[in-house]
Amino acid sequence: ILFIGEAPGRDEDKEGKPFVGRAGKLLTEILAAINLERRDVYIANTVKCRPPNNRNPSSEEVNFCADYLEKQIELINPKVIVLLGKVAADRVIKNESSMAELRKRTFFLESKNIPIIVFYHPAYLLRNPVEKRKVWEDLIYLKSILEEYDC
Repeated sequence: ILFIGEAPGRDEDKEGKPFVGRAGKLLTEILAAINLERRDVYIANTVKCRPPNNRNPSSEEVNFCADYLEKQIELINPKVIVLLGKVAADRVIKNESSMAELRKRTFFLESKNIPIIVFYHPAYLLRNPVEKRKVWEDLIYLKSILEEYDC
């Protein structure tokens, strides 16, 4: 499973690894809920450098890193891609729908037949704890995709 977020935060920038701060800790807990560990998945971001003031990456920044992300996807050749948040969803599936509309739907990578699903970004869940219960629905959906596509 390939998880794709938006951009490194301060902690990720310092360590050079994705999702190592508070959002990363929550992602680790989310994975554990379905008996996965971080070593069982690959985690990447749409852009590879932290945008100034931790803002969302601009379309120019996303485009600048596009080839790198495409190469990561090609090399990893995941069975399933999970997009974490709206920025990653906009970049990979080019769908401007709301997060509520994107969740619990299956999209496919154009160049391959890889199923793609969308989860709320862990940083969003930390800011909006009431939404955390929706993660369980997303995990159940992920498990159904894994079963349906024999992953």
